[in-house]
Amino acid sequence: MRVSSTAKHGTLLSALLIVVVAVALGGCVATASGPGPGPGYYGVEVGIAPPPPRVLEVPPPRAGFVWAPGYWNWNGHEHVWAEGRWIGARPGYRWAPDHWDEHNGRWRFAKGHWER
Repeated sequence: MRVSSTAKHGTLLSALLIVVVAVALGGCVATASGPGPGPGYYGVEVGIAPPPPRVLEVPPPRAGFVWAPGYWNWNGHEHVWAEGRWIGARPGYRWAPDHWDEHNGRWRFAKGHWER
């Protein structure tokens, strides 16, 4: 059986893409969170500390909503600021904001979540 040069080229490109993605993600560790309350780590664990949080004025209270403050997100290469947002209130719960935690010299992102 003869394999065309186009098929070889496509296979080579696929293999190269896999290597590039593996190298690019080499500094990241994907983690998962389970259902239920409490912080859930997700997305990445990185070796670069986030910058200090930006100090911004919190908007005036809004009936039926809770202000979720901004935070530093990770885009795969660097920390980028995610603006604060209003989220619908949940009676009997408080909002625990998105934040970074240091763990063994690396940084994990804790997704915002509701707590009782």
